Amino acid sequence: MLVIRADLVEAMIAHARADHPDEACGVLAGPAGSDRPERHIAMVNAERSPTFYRFDSAEQLKVWREMDDAGEVPVVIYHSHTATEAYPSRTDVSLAAEPGAHYVLVSTRDPHHDELRSYRIVDGVVTEEPVTVVEHYEHF
Repeated sequence: MLVIRADLVEAMIAHARADHPDEACGVLAGPAGSDRPERHIAMVNAERSPTFYRFDSAEQLKVWREMDDAGEVPVVIYHSHTATEAYPSRTDVSLAAEPGAHYVLVSTRDPHHDELRSYRIVDGVVTEEPVTVVEHYEHF
Protein backbone atom coordinates (compact mmCIF):
# COMPACT_ATOMS: atom_id res chain seq x y z
CA MET A 1 0.00 0.00 0.00
CA LEU A 2 1.15 3.53 -0.80
CA VAL A 3 0.51 6.11 1.92
CA ILE A 4 1.09 9.58 0.51
CA ARG A 5 0.49 13.18 1.56
CA ALA A 6 -2.17 15.11 -0.32
CA ASP A 7 0.26 17.90 -1.26
CA LEU A 8 2.48 15.37 -3.08
CA VAL A 9 -0.52 13.95 -4.95
CA GLU A 10 -1.52 17.49 -5.94
CA ALA A 11 2.05 18.22 -7.12
CA MET A 12 2.12 15.13 -9.37
CA ILE A 13 -1.30 15.91 -10.84
CA ALA A 14 -0.38 19.58 -11.40
CA HIS A 15 2.82 18.52 -13.19
CA ALA A 16 0.88 16.03 -15.35
CA ARG A 17 -1.70 18.68 -16.26
CA ALA A 18 0.98 21.29 -17.01
CA ASP A 19 2.89 18.98 -19.39
CA HIS A 20 -0.25 17.67 -21.15
CA PRO A 21 -0.47 16.74 -24.05
CA ASP A 22 3.04 15.30 -23.43
CA GLU A 23 3.65 12.76 -20.70
CA ALA A 24 5.09 14.17 -17.47
CA CYS A 25 7.53 12.29 -15.26
CA GLY A 26 9.31 12.62 -11.96
CA VAL A 27 10.03 11.10 -8.58
CA LEU A 28 9.05 11.47 -4.96
CA ALA A 29 12.09 11.06 -2.77
CA GLY A 30 12.02 9.83 0.80
CA PRO A 31 14.39 8.64 3.51
CA ALA A 32 16.04 5.32 2.69
CA GLY A 33 14.20 2.45 4.36
CA SER A 34 11.10 4.50 5.23
CA ASP A 35 8.78 3.86 2.23
CA ARG A 36 7.56 7.40 2.91
CA PRO A 37 7.60 9.94 0.05
CA GLU A 38 8.62 13.37 1.33
CA ARG A 39 9.87 15.48 -1.59
CA HIS A 40 8.51 16.06 -5.11
CA ILE A 41 11.04 16.27 -7.94
CA ALA A 42 9.50 17.12 -11.32
CA MET A 43 11.74 15.94 -14.13
CA VAL A 44 11.93 16.61 -17.85
CA ASN A 45 10.49 14.10 -20.28
CA ALA A 46 13.44 13.86 -22.67
CA GLU A 47 11.13 12.37 -25.31
CA ARG A 48 8.64 15.28 -25.19
CA SER A 49 6.05 12.77 -26.35
CA PRO A 50 2.34 12.17 -25.67
CA THR A 51 2.91 8.40 -25.69
CA PHE A 52 6.32 7.79 -24.10
CA TYR A 53 8.54 9.19 -21.37
CA ARG A 54 12.22 8.93 -20.61
CA PHE A 55 14.21 10.72 -17.93
CA ASP A 56 16.98 12.89 -19.32
CA SER A 57 20.08 10.85 -18.44
CA ALA A 58 22.12 13.81 -17.16
CA GLU A 59 19.22 15.07 -15.05
CA GLN A 60 18.55 11.56 -13.71
CA LEU A 61 22.19 11.13 -12.70
CA LYS A 62 22.12 14.52 -10.92
CA VAL A 63 18.82 13.77 -9.11
CA TRP A 64 19.90 10.25 -8.06
CA ARG A 65 23.22 11.63 -6.74
CA GLU A 66 21.39 14.34 -4.77
CA MET A 67 19.06 11.71 -3.28
CA ASP A 68 22.06 9.52 -2.43
CA ASP A 69 23.85 12.42 -0.74
CA ALA A 70 20.70 13.19 1.29
CA GLY A 71 20.16 9.56 2.33
CA GLU A 72 17.04 9.36 0.15
CA VAL A 73 15.69 6.87 -2.37
CA PRO A 74 13.09 7.17 -5.14
CA VAL A 75 10.06 6.00 -3.13
CA VAL A 76 7.72 6.88 -6.02
CA ILE A 77 8.47 7.04 -9.73
CA TYR A 78 5.60 8.66 -11.56
CA HIS A 79 4.51 9.56 -15.03
CA SER A 80 1.33 10.43 -16.84
CA HIS A 81 -0.70 8.84 -19.58
CA THR A 82 -2.39 11.43 -21.75
CA ALA A 83 -4.89 9.33 -23.71
CA THR A 84 -5.19 6.06 -21.81
CA GLU A 85 -6.02 4.81 -18.33
CA ALA A 86 -3.50 4.93 -15.49
CA TYR A 87 -2.13 1.43 -16.09
CA PRO A 88 1.48 0.56 -17.00
CA SER A 89 2.15 -0.10 -20.68
CA ARG A 90 4.42 -2.92 -21.84
CA THR A 91 7.16 -0.30 -22.27
CA ASP A 92 6.59 1.01 -18.72
CA VAL A 93 6.93 -2.53 -17.38
CA SER A 94 10.08 -3.26 -19.38
CA LEU A 95 11.74 -0.04 -18.15
CA ALA A 96 10.80 -0.44 -14.46
CA ALA A 97 14.25 -0.68 -12.87
CA GLU A 98 13.55 0.16 -9.21
CA PRO A 99 11.95 -2.93 -7.61
CA GLY A 100 11.47 -1.12 -4.28
CA ALA A 101 9.62 1.85 -5.80
CA HIS A 102 5.94 2.55 -6.12
CA TYR A 103 5.11 3.28 -9.78
CA VAL A 104 2.38 5.91 -9.86
CA LEU A 105 0.47 6.71 -13.02
CA VAL A 106 -1.71 9.77 -13.52
CA SER A 107 -4.13 9.78 -16.43
CA THR A 108 -4.90 13.21 -17.91
CA ARG A 109 -7.21 11.88 -20.64
CA ASP A 110 -10.30 13.35 -18.93
CA PRO A 111 -9.83 17.08 -18.21
CA HIS A 112 -12.50 16.90 -15.47
CA HIS A 113 -11.28 13.82 -13.60
CA ASP A 114 -7.84 12.95 -12.27
CA GLU A 115 -7.10 9.24 -12.22
CA LEU A 116 -4.14 8.23 -10.06
CA ARG A 117 -3.15 4.61 -9.44
CA SER A 118 -0.08 2.94 -7.93
CA TYR A 119 1.70 -0.29 -8.80
CA ARG A 120 4.63 -2.42 -7.80
CA ILE A 121 6.55 -3.70 -10.81
CA VAL A 122 9.05 -6.45 -10.04
CA ASP A 123 10.58 -8.76 -12.66
CA GLY A 124 7.91 -7.80 -15.19
CA VAL A 125 5.01 -8.54 -12.82
CA VAL A 126 2.56 -5.65 -12.26
CA THR A 127 0.63 -5.57 -8.99
CA GLU A 128 -1.80 -2.73 -8.31
CA GLU A 129 -1.79 -1.48 -4.74
CA PRO A 130 -4.20 0.70 -2.75
CA VAL A 131 -3.36 4.39 -2.33
CA THR A 132 -4.16 6.15 0.93
CA VAL A 133 -3.97 9.94 0.78
CA VAL A 134 -3.34 11.69 4.12
CA GLU A 135 -2.88 15.31 5.15
CA HIS A 136 0.10 14.49 7.40
CA TYR A 137 2.07 11.35 8.11
CA GLU A 138 1.65 9.77 11.53
CA HIS A 139 4.82 9.98 13.60
CA PHE A 140 6.41 6.72 14.68
